[in-house]
Amino acid sequence: MSYQSDPKNSPGDFFALLEKSGYRWQALCDLSQVRNDVTVTHGTTVLAFHFKDGVLVAGDRRATAGNSIMYERCDKVIPIDDYSLMAIAGVPATAFEMARVLTHNFEYFRRSQMQSMSGEGKIRALSKLLKENVGMAVQGLGVVSPIFATYDVQTQKAAIHFYDMLGADFQIRTHTSTGSGSPTIRGILEHEDLWGEQPLAERSESNAVTLAIRLLQTAARFDSATGKARPEDDIFPTVALITEKGYRFMNDEEMADVCMTSLKRG
Repeated sequence: MSYQSDPKNSPGDFFALLEKSGYRWQALCDLSQVRNDVTVTHGTTVLAFHFKDGVLVAGDRRATAGNSIMYERCDKVIPIDDYSLMAIAGVPATAFEMARVLTHNFEYFRRSQMQSMSGEGKIRALSKLLKENVGMAVQGLGVVSPIFATYDVQTQKAAIHFYDMLGADFQIRTHTSTGSGSPTIRGILEHEDLWGEQPLAERSESNAVTLAIRLLQTAARFDSATGKARPEDDIFPTVALITEKGYRFMNDEEMADVCMTSLKRG
């Protein structure tokens, strides 16, 4: 059963349940009363691309507020369910709340309908949250630019979707990146896909992980808001893989080994 376009007609719709229970996602927009000169913490940079076995999603770990570095261990790739991840650039507080609502939404649908929500339904659920967040985004207090990656068990295909501030979604056939370091990353990914040794979609897991680490490290050289991998301080990018088996995050030991070889010069 697909997620219905009209929430009121879908018995498994979690948003409708929240509304009946008195919870309003839009309530977060009350922050729009805060003065516009408040400096809000932001997270950058994230990327995603198709590789041979599925989708790779990665992000640096730095969170900034204006020209200040607030945190060097921010997790910007967030699990939503066993087969879905959301990577965020923007205000972490808003993104984490979106992630919590989405997680409950997907689980409520699964339990009430006795089956998982379709990939199309998941994509539209995030779009709905972004549309309701427009007020905060316009104020500059809740801007979130997410990448949603999922493996659809029904179609047995991995998908990447990018969203704009108004909730419009765009399916990504090859690669995407968002955040302040994204211009550098998108250019390199396009070059690699067109003229690299292999198109991105044909690359192995190890090749894809190495590329992702190098991309984020390169972006950090040109963008101060993107954090570098610092193995000496146990600070590594977040790298996750989505395949037919679900999502998997690479642990620090794996990242240390990959960084040791992939970040060498020459």
